[in-house]
Amino acid sequence: MAQVEGYIERIVFQNKENGYCVLALSCTDGDELFLTGLFPGVSQGEYIRAEGEMIVHPTYGEQMKVSRFSWATPADRASMERYLASGAIKGVGAALAGRIVKKFGDDTFRIMEEEPERLAEIKGISERKAMEISAVLLEKRDVRQAMLFLQNYGISQNLALKIYERYGYEMYRIMKENPYKLADDIDGVGFRIADEIAAKAGIRTDSEFRIRSALIYVLQSAIGQGHTCLPMENLLSEAFELLEIEQRDLENILKDLVVERKIVIRSRQEQQMVYTDSSFFTELSVAHRLKELNLEDTVLPEEIERKCSGIEAREGIRLDEGQREAVRTAVNHGLTIITGGPGTGKTTTIKTMIHYFLQEGLDVLLAAPTGRAAKRMTEATGYEAKTIHRLLEVSGTSGNEGRSFFSRDENNPLEGDVVIIDEMSMVDIYLMNSLLKAVVPGMRLILVGDVNQLPSVGPGNVLRDTISAGRFPVVRLEKIFRQAADSDIIMNAHRIHAGELVNPKPGSRDFLFIRRDNPGNIVGATLTLLTKKLPDYVHADWKDIQVLTPMRKGVLGVEQLNSVLQASLNPPDINRQEMPVGSFVLREGDKVMQVKNNYQKEWKILNGYRMPVEEGQGVFNGDLGLVKEVNPALERITVEFEEGRRVDYTAREAEELELAYAVTIHKSQGSEYPAVILPLLNGPRLLMNRNLLYTAVTRAKVCVCVVGSLETFHGMIQNDTEQKRYSGLKDRILEEYALPG
Repeated sequence: MAQVEGYIERIVFQNKENGYCVLALSCTDGDELFLTGLFPGVSQGEYIRAEGEMIVHPTYGEQMKVSRFSWATPADRASMERYLASGAIKGVGAALAGRIVKKFGDDTFRIMEEEPERLAEIKGISERKAMEISAVLLEKRDVRQAMLFLQNYGISQNLALKIYERYGYEMYRIMKENPYKLADDIDGVGFRIADEIAAKAGIRTDSEFRIRSALIYVLQSAIGQGHTCLPMENLLSEAFELLEIEQRDLENILKDLVVERKIVIRSRQEQQMVYTDSSFFTELSVAHRLKELNLEDTVLPEEIERKCSGIEAREGIRLDEGQREAVRTAVNHGLTIITGGPGTGKTTTIKTMIHYFLQEGLDVLLAAPTGRAAKRMTEATGYEAKTIHRLLEVSGTSGNEGRSFFSRDENNPLEGDVVIIDEMSMVDIYLMNSLLKAVVPGMRLILVGDVNQLPSVGPGNVLRDTISAGRFPVVRLEKIFRQAADSDIIMNAHRIHAGELVNPKPGSRDFLFIRRDNPGNIVGATLTLLTKKLPDYVHADWKDIQVLTPMRKGVLGVEQLNSVLQASLNPPDINRQEMPVGSFVLREGDKVMQVKNNYQKEWKILNGYRMPVEEGQGVFNGDLGLVKEVNPALERITVEFEEGRRVDYTAREAEELELAYAVTIHKSQGSEYPAVILPLLNGPRLLMNRNLLYTAVTRAKVCVCVVGSLETFHGMIQNDTEQKRYSGLKDRILEEYALPG
């Protein structure tokens, strides 16, 4: 490990969000050296010591990748003058710095900190300015002391800066008494990080602070797994396993958390369900707003039938009775839910509704949860559809659970008369709440989706809970239309859902089964399909064909498949820049997916001259893109997502990305691909189930290719167990309708 010290000659690049910098250091031996790494709070002219690894960049030459640095106070007059003249202290330039050091000599910094009023003895410095200069110097000193103090707890400099900015002097007390408060207040600090800090601070393992933090952590982790609540016995069991202490009575701690509005406890039959305060009141808000929208109109059925017949004649379509019922219901109700599997005419129904409402002079808004789903909705209907986030005009984020803040809400509702949302199975409880805030009673809200798909990646089971509550108009489309009946994809999907064993036909045009019995042969067949067989067959680039798998781990899991597929499809090349990100490498040309909602991330759409023609905010969980540029010197990665949206990531931010040559079936929800390749061999029973297989098959537009074991394929069809998802929206809806009035 190399060590250097010297003055920061200039800051070449600085990311103020995470502290990443490229610095030019004027070393004590007179040489200039470029340093890269995390330098939160540094300023030009400061004297620092750094240690790290010396590397040779192909473009920028020798530089140090810094792992640790510390500040040093300038000790001699020349050093003091250089620091003060650097601009580090606002209002002090070169001339004034010279006069200050000439006046006070080696005592300059002591005077500035302890007797700042004496600075007014110098011409050009008023008493007010003297105090301002001292305040800046003291603040910088306090930041340095805080950094050194927090480093004793093994805290990174980036996190240390966040802690200091949040608490100031109060941090010293918090770190010694209750480091678990960090998990409540600071984004990116969970129980485990706080627990490591607490151990170094000597906090007892059975501390009440520790137990409280563990309980909240388990509930928040459950939200990350799709639940909005947990049974009490599950919560306590997981908390004690995490704490690694003997079980004890937590009744008083739970009561305190309820009083402090950290958690809510509700009885369901003979079970107690525990919620975070925010998830409970979000479900309550959704239930209340759904009831408010559930108004009835009195348009005569004969009039609706006459207008539908006119639309059929003009558009050359023919509606079945289920589709007609859906239109009648949507016309006469403020809230309508339409559900049906593939090939049951959901798109035709939506198109008919659009024509009906437009001819009535109503404004119709269309949206879907993802960019791919919105694009598909636009292509299918001929009318513009947006993502729900863009419809609501996303403008930031709020809250530890990633709840979004939108410009459109109850104070600035959507401007329209009818809102139609497709792919509703993907909508989680927080997005649903944000949507409902922007839809006022009197507007029509039409929710369309396949209730048999997997639930949303985010928390809740919105579509299924809303339907099963039995309080809102629901139309189920069940007839499979003749054109759809010619598709083995659609027919096999319905057979899978019904639990009927599917024996793929050898001559099928769109549902292929390639039997392979070991992982190596399955991966080999997958590569052949991806690069040689399928692109011409489905008239698509291999980048548009998607490999789906039930699992993250294992030889046929996402992580291993992505490693193998990247090595074959986009191998290292001297002409392609790359950069390590976490446990993998991102390379120009890689196919990637955003794996968490980032409502503040800015994007640009560029024209042919690389000038922005549109700008906005928000990149969302499940968005697919290609790595367009990697700049290792600046540790920056540029990704182009659908619609040409270009997003720049720092190395730290790029941890929100994953390789996406293969993705989990869960992450593919709402997407449609020209072809899907599904490698199957074996896996956990909880994952290898009918619901997951049904979702995977229905993601393909032209062709499904299952590669692997027919026994595993049949086993998934027969396995109708689903991973339990705990949610309470149905309960909240029933409670809402039980209220008087």
